[in-house]
Amino acid sequence: MPLPKRRHSSARQAKRRTHYKLHPVSVGECPRCHAPRLSYHICSACGYYNGRQWTTPKTRAASGDES
Repeated sequence: MPLPKRRHSSARQAKRRTHYKLHPVSVGECPRCHAPRLSYHICSACGYYNGRQWTTPKTRAASGDES
């Protein structure tokens, strides 16, 4: 298998890697409770996806009742 004869410069390496970048996460609004949620994911606030309840959301304990 052939090997490179000379070292690639850092500029050449950077030009190749220009397309390796992160894209922002697409966050939509839940149609039921209007909370922000990831696209194509179950809503963490109400537990619904595609008009159907998949999970029951966890309720937070009152902050004064911690003992």
